[in-house]
Parts: sequence; structure tokens; C-alpha cells
Amino acid sequence: MSPAEQIIVITTFACALMVLLWCVQLVQKNAGIVDLGWTAGIGASGTFFAITSGGDLSRRIVAGLLISIWSIRLTFYLFKRMRGHAEESRYATLRKKWGASANFWMFCFFQIQAVTVLLFALPLLVACWNPLDFGVWDFLGIAIWLVGFSGVALADAQLHRFKQHPGSRGKTCRDGLWYYSRHPNYFFEWVLWWCWLPLSVSASYWWVATVLPLLLLYTLVYKTGIPPTEAQAIVSRGDDYRAYQKTTSAFVPWWPKKNPAE
Repeated sequence: MSPAEQIIVITTFACALMVLLWCVQLVQKNAGIVDLGWTAGIGASGTFFAITSGGDLSRRIVAGLLISIWSIRLTFYLFKRMRGHAEESRYATLRKKWGASANFWMFCFFQIQAVTVLLFALPLLVACWNPLDFGVWDFLGIAIWLVGFSGVALADAQLHRFKQHPGSRGKTCRDGLWYYSRHPNYFFEWVLWWCWLPLSVSASYWWVATVLPLLLLYTLVYKTGIPPTEAQAIVSRGDDYRAYQKTTSAFVPWWPKKNPAE
């Protein structure tokens, strides 16, 4: 199967998956299911690329394992967070904003997520067509993935533990990695996606593996990541979060400022 054929298959799969999930949310009235479909869809797409590509077999096996582990962890994490809870405020806000046309625009939103499934899977396609024998560059990619994956998992676990504490309501998590960054989960997720660059060395379109991390950085820092998350945090935690903003790095983990005026 050629790369073009692989892309057509995954595009069709992702669009069909999001149509199905859109129908489910019509019944459940919870658009959060799109997040589950997105993470599972990327994992399935990456695995498909690993199986059907023509690059070095060892690298394809590693790529398939890395994306599968990432997808399974995040899908179950999101499922546990969503189960038994009402629709997240960001989706409820969109429904209110779109009014009578909410179902149509939600359908468009789900299809945009289908496009991003392909976008996030493309670096794997490049890596899985890399003909270079498995070697040093691949171990570097695995090391980057381990740093990113471990950081995200640890940050999520620390935040979950903080939220389970009875006295945490209305307060800001400053435990562990959250002491050094206001969004360590975003930072380490961004680090993780750089792993595909060394895995793509010697592939014809290796530069494709740089596009996603750069777009992800822009999105996390300036668009749908930090800005709306912090706006909601200020609403729910007020001055405590404002004080946190003054002392703690927004993205890259660093030591907090002792003097907020610095």
C-alpha cells in the first residue's frame, strides 16, 4: 500500500468514526466523547501505518507500540474523567453559543477533529517509511518519548490526587510538577511529539515530523490550550490562581519566582 492510499484509508476511517460519535452525542448530549474518539483514532491510525508501511520493521514495531501505549493511557484517562459527569463547560458553552444550529456546527467540529486525527498520525507515517536501519537516532526518539510520556502521566496523577483531597476545592494544585509549571501536562505532551523527528531521519519527508510539534506549541500556548484553561481557572479559583500565575511559569517547568514583581 502506498502512502497516498494509506492517507485515503485513514481519512475515510477518521471521518466515519466522527460521524458515528456525533450520532452518539446527539443521544447522550455530551460532546466530550469526541476526545475519546480522537485519542483512540490516533492510536488506531498509527498502528495501521506501522503495519502497512514499508520502512524498517524494527522501527515500525517500535512506532506502533509507542503510539498504542500513548493512545490507551490517554483514552482511559479521559474516559474515567468523563464517566458519570455532565458535559464539560467548553462544550456546553459552544452549544449555548451556536443555539438552534448547535447540531450542525457540532457536526463540523467533529469532522475537524477527524482531520486532526490524520494530522497527528502523519509523523508516524513518515517514520514508518524510514528505510534506515534501526540505530542511534531511534534510541533518541524513544528517550524523548519516555520523557514526555512519563511527565504527562506524572502530572495527571499528581493533579488527580490533589483533586481527591477534601480541602482542595477552590484551590490551585502546586504539588510536584505543578510547582514548577502551571501546565506541565501540556509541556510534556509537546515534548512527546518531538520523538517522531529522530525516528524519521533519512525518510524522504522527515521535515513533516517538525510541523506537528510546532503547530501544537502554537495551539497550546496561544489558542485552545492555556488561554481557555486559565480563564476557567480564574473563574473557579479567583485570587489563588492569579497569585499562582504571578509566580509560576506558564509552560516550561522552572523554579517559581520568590518575588512576584520580578
